[in-house]
Amino acid sequence: MRTALLQSSGRPGSVAENLQILDEAAGRAAAAGAALLVAPELFLTGYAIGDGIGRLAEPADGDSADAIADLAGRHGLAVAYGYPERDGEAVFNSAQLISADGRRLANYRKTHLFGCFERDHFTPGETPVVQAELNGVTVGLMICYDVEFPENVRAHALAGTDLLLVPTAQMHPFQFVAESLVPVRAWENQLYVAYVNRAGQEGEFEFIGLSVLAGPDGIARARAGRAGELVLADVDPAFLAASREANPYLADRRPGLYGSLA
Repeated sequence: MRTALLQSSGRPGSVAENLQILDEAAGRAAAAGAALLVAPELFLTGYAIGDGIGRLAEPADGDSADAIADLAGRHGLAVAYGYPERDGEAVFNSAQLISADGRRLANYRKTHLFGCFERDHFTPGETPVVQAELNGVTVGLMICYDVEFPENVRAHALAGTDLLLVPTAQMHPFQFVAESLVPVRAWENQLYVAYVNRAGQEGEFEFIGLSVLAGPDGIARARAGRAGELVLADVDPAFLAASREANPYLADRRPGLYGSLA
């Protein structure tokens, strides 16, 4: 399944412009044969927009979800994107996956909030594993900081996730996460990881780019630079099955020894 990673910070504060950018990227991705387009954390609104987060937050089935369902249908590919989700008085840092026929397949709320900025603006989610089936591939969702907790990714591996989508807002000086940690997570858990970052300066934050699709062998199938770009790579279920057969990590676990971790 060809997967496109949209590395972009869009236009912070402008939902309408970000929808246009996503629409244009979906057209390019579809023309290149992609079945899935993944956008970064909080792509719909921007990240460093302060109280604008609450003002621009929408329900999971809001107007922007409808607009993305429409563009997914027009271009014939699934779309995953980050956005601030409003549910009553609570606002969550969320990521949603919409199918090529416009169905809302999965919605995930970030469980591990990073820093004062996120803790001031968001409520943490409570469901660690959210999955959907897409073109015969079990797709899981998490967001940025979540992937830095090994327990999170291992939970996905044990639940059968094949491709883990990680919309991200990773900033300087933490580039080692994209360069080293993400490929290791893919290797130790025997799954593909699509880690899709913002790029450039946004408020007080300098986003480092370096988006990557890492395979279960720990090798990057595609990696972006530091600027905005669209990169593509293939998720191969046959290669994944062979890799899982050859790699003993999950089979050799001894869960009875790990009780102290909880």
